[in-house]
Amino acid sequence: MNTSIKIPFYVRLTFSLVSLIAITYIFYMGKSVLIPILLAFLFAVLLLPIARFFSTKLRFPHVLAVSVTVIIFVSLIVAILAFISYQISDIASDFAEIKKNVTLFITDIQRYIRTNFHVSIWEQKKYLEDVTEDSVKKGKETIGTTLISVTDTLVDITLIPIYTFLILLYRTHFILFLTKLFRNEHHTKLREILTQIKGSVQSYISGLIIEMIFVSILTSIGLYIIGVPYFILLGIITGILNLIPYIGILVAGILTILSSLTGSPDLSIIIGVIGVNVVVQIIDNNILVPIIINTKVQINAFVSIIGIIVGGGIAGIAGMFLAIPILAILKIVFDRIESLEPWGYLMGDNLPKNFIWKNKKPVGSEKGDKTGEVQITTSDDDFTEPITESNNN
Repeated sequence: MNTSIKIPFYVRLTFSLVSLIAITYIFYMGKSVLIPILLAFLFAVLLLPIARFFSTKLRFPHVLAVSVTVIIFVSLIVAILAFISYQISDIASDFAEIKKNVTLFITDIQRYIRTNFHVSIWEQKKYLEDVTEDSVKKGKETIGTTLISVTDTLVDITLIPIYTFLILLYRTHFILFLTKLFRNEHHTKLREILTQIKGSVQSYISGLIIEMIFVSILTSIGLYIIGVPYFILLGIITGILNLIPYIGILVAGILTILSSLTGSPDLSIIIGVIGVNVVVQIIDNNILVPIIINTKVQINAFVSIIGIIVGGGIAGIAGMFLAIPILAILKIVFDRIESLEPWGYLMGDNLPKNFIWKNKKPVGSEKGDKTGEVQITTSDDDFTEPITESNNN
């Protein structure tokens, strides 16, 4: 005799919240191990078509196809970093000029503050000396933390290509493991989930690369027009840092302003740099992101922002970068599981214009009354508009 137990909603909600808290805690405690694995997973999914090309079209052995794919990927990254390092060495040769122009720029700012806010230059210097002294004291305390962070980053950079290689090498092994976890009748749904996850991750990462290229080109053109030296390097750096939500573009803007001081301390150049970054961000956020990114990952802005903030709080910059792909994967899984489908809908970008409540009268209503409906219509124009009720008697 088959009996089914119906679990109340509040119990299911409690289980969901406890599971969410437990997963977040595990992720936070194990972030040093999980972050490189998750990044390697994204890169492995992105490189999967290349590995398949080598193994199916060129008839490479499986291990050789994966090895060549990872080597090409690592070589491309190393080439980009080498180009940036070479260009930065040229900027470093102009350090004396940058320092002189920064000093002139700070002097102009101090004069402006003295003239408009009546704060003497001596008071400004005294304030800067106090801030610098406090920074030095705190800096001594953070040197150890910084060294540990740099060491962890170097270890992650080494581990990510290794993890990527292993994920590509054992991908069939992992798929077979997943099929053993579920019954045969669920294999079709499992295949749909894995296929959609692969397509979503590949589309998202490739969309980020396309966005990075466009931002780099637009920034380079804008900096060239206003006469900023090293405009190609600064455009590439801006495109790469733009991948980091919120923080990246601010860091890129500061670096661009400092680099612009190799030529002249003129305030108009700095204003021009800020203007170029603002225009590029307007184009990026209103044209590139909706067309290239949002069409690939159907996550609404509210959930995206919360995910990025939570990811940044848990794992820093890497967590902010991983937030959107993880949310996209969770949405795909939620949409395929009936009990979790409402959460998948909550994460989606569907924006209905109105909603109609439909409630039927309970059994045992007055004799002669037909089953009625109460329609409550709300719209996004006025959420507090009067409720419209209609009864069919």
